[in-house]
Amino acid sequence: MNTLKFIRYGAWAVIAVIVFVAAALTLGWWQVDGPGRAQTSGGIEIKGLPQIGGPFTLVDHRGKTVTEKDFLGKPTLVFFGFTHCPEVCPTTLFEITTRFQKLGADADRLQVLFITADPERDTPEQMALYLQSFDPRIIGLSGTREQVDAAILAYKAFAKKSPTEDGGYTMDHTASVFLMDRNGRFSGLIDYHEQEAPALAKMRRLLAP
Repeated sequence: MNTLKFIRYGAWAVIAVIVFVAAALTLGWWQVDGPGRAQTSGGIEIKGLPQIGGPFTLVDHRGKTVTEKDFLGKPTLVFFGFTHCPEVCPTTLFEITTRFQKLGADADRLQVLFITADPERDTPEQMALYLQSFDPRIIGLSGTREQVDAAILAYKAFAKKSPTEDGGYTMDHTASVFLMDRNGRFSGLIDYHEQEAPALAKMRRLLAP
């Protein structure tokens, strides 16, 4: 009887080892070659980051209809805002402008999309007028309410009208800048009022091969 128990326990032990090895091999494949593998973008590991970004059709501040495909091939900074914004938007666009100056010629390898969250007021003409105060490489994008909402949804951003005391409205919106690699994949964020050194470092990493 003891011999039979020993054989039975031994068989179960062998099966357990086989199952463990198979599970380990499967996990290794999942992490290295499968869906769970770490991706890199501009030298930044993006394993586990959410799916941010996607298809959109908008009109740039020169009146040209564009889609997300028009911006592939270059790393991109994407910022949602509006031209009547009292603080966050002009501050962010000014900071991008000064960082472009610090990057020198490398800034030509980046592109910036300023997507309005307020298309009712931000026509392409209004966007063009507003952007005259910032780096000329910044591209303003507008469209119909439906087109803009689709872009906001694709980037998992937030934008909502907020009534003001004078009967008008302002916009509450995401204040961070989305960093997208040259293939249109999300790489990270630059937070509002992030310190200059780490923000510049993120932009430089985005440029890495």
